[in-house]
Amino acid sequence: MAMDQPLPPASDPARALSPERLADLVALRRDLHAHPELGFEEHRTAAIVAERLRALGLEVTEGIAGTGVVGTLRGAAKGPGGTRAVGLRADMDALAMPEAVGPDVRPWASTEPGKMHACGHDGHTVMLLGAAELLAADPPAGTVHFIFQPAEEGRGGAKKMVEEGLFERFPCDMVFGLHNMPGLAPDEMAVAAGPQLASSDSWRVALRGVGTHGAKPHLGRDPVTALGAFLSGLQSIVGRVVDPLQPAVVSACSVQAGDPRALNVIPDEVKIGGTARAYTPEVRDQLEAEIGRLAAGVAAAYGIAADYEFIRRIPPVVNDPAATEVAAAAAEVVGTGGVRRAFPPSTAGDDFAFFGQAAPGCYVWLGNGPARDGALHHNTGYDFCDEAIPTGVAWWAEAARKALG
Repeated sequence: MAMDQPLPPASDPARALSPERLADLVALRRDLHAHPELGFEEHRTAAIVAERLRALGLEVTEGIAGTGVVGTLRGAAKGPGGTRAVGLRADMDALAMPEAVGPDVRPWASTEPGKMHACGHDGHTVMLLGAAELLAADPPAGTVHFIFQPAEEGRGGAKKMVEEGLFERFPCDMVFGLHNMPGLAPDEMAVAAGPQLASSDSWRVALRGVGTHGAKPHLGRDPVTALGAFLSGLQSIVGRVVDPLQPAVVSACSVQAGDPRALNVIPDEVKIGGTARAYTPEVRDQLEAEIGRLAAGVAAAYGIAADYEFIRRIPPVVNDPAATEVAAAAAEVVGTGGVRRAFPPSTAGDDFAFFGQAAPGCYVWLGNGPARDGALHHNTGYDFCDEAIPTGVAWWAEAARKALG
């Protein structure tokens, strides 16, 4: 199917999207893709979201965490199962990276240099708007909060929404998130209990020695040599300290040392930075302690000093068992391509974790089709698969109905 043409409606009546509504959502998705906005800068996107929610007759609250939007649909005060309210979350932000595919190939390619929707948040936004349309036309028993979150891509949007009282203002008995997954068919879903995404933390180490002439190392304290020992020992944390049955990742991703124009100078200082990932609070604590211990030990061995900082950014996403059963039941209805109940967790992170700490939550995967030419998440050739829109819309609507009894 040519991707520049509107998609036909799905045959499954549970995905009750008319051809006109589906074509409108596809057009909106491509418009958002062409106009990407970074975290906390989603002013155009948020305005479109708020306008569409108001047109459905929903209560709309803007400005949460700057550009966040919540639309509230109030049905009966309480569902027969006792659940009062459910939250559905979509992220809106793009990434600070260029799009490799231009308008000659992809007419809806980014028009903003150095910005692109390389993770599918344009699709997430549109699918939640579509679910709002379905539920507004036939409200469930209970309240649905449609949460459009800014700044998922490492800028702390979910945490800021929670800190600004999201769940005090919009209490939820359950909360659901969805993310596209290249490699699964666009009508296929994966729903699994337990850890789905790792914690995502950053660390920085500065090894401070005494600079000197490169021909006279004995007159200084060489932090570059110490750097080699630190980097070599870093992987021993996962390989020899963390329980081998507990997944963990420690990676050094940035090294700054010396000046390539002065290759006869041993620098005073080396700076190293990286990421740490874990699925449990215990291993997360262990990684923080062990990276610091290694830095201090290497510094002591080489007679230099070490400064260490561990920045806790995002906790792991761990699906609540009860919320997972609701999500899976909804997926069984709408996932005509099948539902995978066993799916390996990812070492990527998502700040949906903060929502899952505030209310029982479940984070599911929706297929994005094959990874064409290697275009995975955060790749300059990536694009959201519009064929996934009907399934995503239907799943969010069905998840809300089942959660509300």
